[in-house]
Amino acid sequence: MPADLVAAAAGLFAAASWGAGDFGGGIAAKRLPVFLALLGSQLVGLAGALLLALLLGEAVPGPADAAWAVAAAVFGAIGLAGLYRALADGRMGIVAPITGVLTAAIPVGVGILLAGLPPPVRLLGFALAFVAILLVSLADDGSTGRGGLLLAFGAGVSFGLYSTCVGQIEAGVFGPLALSRLVGALLVGGIVLVTRVPLRASFAGRPRLLGLLLLVGLLDLGGNAAFLLAAQGGGLALAAILGSLYPVATVILAALVLHEPIGRVHAAGIATAAVAAMLIVGGGG
Repeated sequence: MPADLVAAAAGLFAAASWGAGDFGGGIAAKRLPVFLALLGSQLVGLAGALLLALLLGEAVPGPADAAWAVAAAVFGAIGLAGLYRALADGRMGIVAPITGVLTAAIPVGVGILLAGLPPPVRLLGFALAFVAILLVSLADDGSTGRGGLLLAFGAGVSFGLYSTCVGQIEAGVFGPLALSRLVGALLVGGIVLVTRVPLRASFAGRPRLLGLLLLVGLLDLGGNAAFLLAAQGGGLALAAILGSLYPVATVILAALVLHEPIGRVHAAGIATAAVAAMLIVGGGG
């Protein structure tokens, strides 16, 4: 199988995994303090990445890759905190479209600057993907306040910078991700300690939340690993635009699990995303 096709498949897998993780993270953030839910997913990702790095015999990241991993951890923690807070507050009507576009636009722009424009067919796919992200992220919940706008901008820029940093890692997958999760867990753990989040009270009588955090952490790790493989094999722009289709998975899961209706706008976004993915995957010649 051509390397470009493998990279595209990895990018789509990242979108599916991230979308499912965000769906679970949003549920967890409604039942737990935001930073506690985030800490749980970070610790699960750390344990999983360390185990896989050891099993695969990956080398310790070099100085450059380690620096990119640490920077990614900072931006990723900020972005996830903003997204989880938005999900918990029900502000996704304004947060999701802005966050989705910024998440894609920043690394795609950097990728094009570094590697040049993609072929015309793939470029058309990129444009349709941006439209799909907007359509599938739109929701009419009346949330247009200043707080929602700040969350949207902060999360979008943070995720965009996170993807850009991860895309610069040249060697290994789970070793750099383990370092990134370690730094993220330390940052979020410090916030949990300073704010004195009640750990026992948060989980008392709710053992299923631990299972949910385990699932969210594994999905987030899988998405990040797939994204890194896509960036290493097909370039940052390709990985970023496909990975940024993650809201499609979130909307579909909300319909299947929570029985939320898929409106016409969301359906159009899902269809547009499918066309964009076909153009991107098939337009690499």
